[in-house]
Amino acid sequence: MIKKLFKHYDYSLIISVLLLCGFGLVMVYSASMVWAVMRHETNSAFFFNRQIIWLVVSLVMFLIAMLFPYKAYRKFIVPILGVSILMLVLVRFVGSTTNNARSWIELGPFSFQPSEFVKLGLIIYLAAIYSKKQAYISNFVRGALPPLMVIGLIFALVASQPDLGTAMIIALTSGIVIICSGMKWKHIFGLVIIGIILFAGAWMSLSPEQASRFTGAYNPFSDPEDSGFHLINSYIAIASGGITGQGFGQSIQKYGFLPEPHTDFIMAIIAEELGLLGVVFVIGLLGYIVFKGFVIGIRCKDTFGSLLAIGISGMIGVQTVVNLGAITGWLPVTGVPLPFISYGGSSLILLMISVGILINISAFVNIRKEQKTSYIKNDQAVQMEL
Repeated sequence: MIKKLFKHYDYSLIISVLLLCGFGLVMVYSASMVWAVMRHETNSAFFFNRQIIWLVVSLVMFLIAMLFPYKAYRKFIVPILGVSILMLVLVRFVGSTTNNARSWIELGPFSFQPSEFVKLGLIIYLAAIYSKKQAYISNFVRGALPPLMVIGLIFALVASQPDLGTAMIIALTSGIVIICSGMKWKHIFGLVIIGIILFAGAWMSLSPEQASRFTGAYNPFSDPEDSGFHLINSYIAIASGGITGQGFGQSIQKYGFLPEPHTDFIMAIIAEELGLLGVVFVIGLLGYIVFKGFVIGIRCKDTFGSLLAIGISGMIGVQTVVNLGAITGWLPVTGVPLPFISYGGSSLILLMISVGILINISAFVNIRKEQKTSYIKNDQAVQMEL
């Protein structure tokens, strides 16, 4: 069976992911070398060496996810959902605070962000539960309401950390799965109205620090030394890159002008050093992965596999848009990493597991297509003989 899977994998998807990971590793080194010395008073390869460790771990998880039959996840939706909620509750009591958000659990020299893994857990749960409820999906109370309550609980736990960026990704990704689940459009429209009302309420209750993020995004020059500092320096990095960039390793903004250049704002460094060509390379590969994921979801005749593929693709697409929106001033800065590129173990491992599942789904889709084609050919051969 393993040999059969390897034969039917979508290798264009595998190559795209590996190219992004390799490129991201190189850019993490370039973007973080100065920051490592300035902030941690250590060697310039500090973040690079740690990212290599995370990349090795993520590649192992990637291979396991590629081999593990995606349909088996349906058997574990209760423990997956339970562990996801438990981790979010646990982080409130034993979590460490970074950038004013209690989002991390420390394990010795390393730490991980539970909300990253919850994103995939929720997608698996939604795909399983909505595929199970297809017979009565048009009944809002029986088919749609219970999963919505779970989404609301997880969203509230993540937003209260507060981690508005991840909460936004969870809400939008869940919305994509819901739209594709077969729910009636009048129910979807009603949910959109409720979402707008809740967003308006959340807007009115923003803390001064959270409100400053919107000021920094949409009017950065009103406070260039504080709320607008990140975005202004991101603009400078992007503008100075031009078409071909200043050259690899030649960024000026990473010398203390752009905080955390190897995480949230790594695309600004890519734009500065490699120019528009580097940006197009990254966005092109990310766009291809998202596009292929949706194609796999459409081609998959199993409702669970289809919703799972669409949810994973939607998550990667939404996270990309949120990150790029932050560095260009379209969205407030929320600390969301650029998929496969930014420094960080939790995000990289989660994404590699997710794409591994996506590739496993594509293999089963290709096997089914081959079997169907073989059956048709055999049937035609029998008819000719008769």
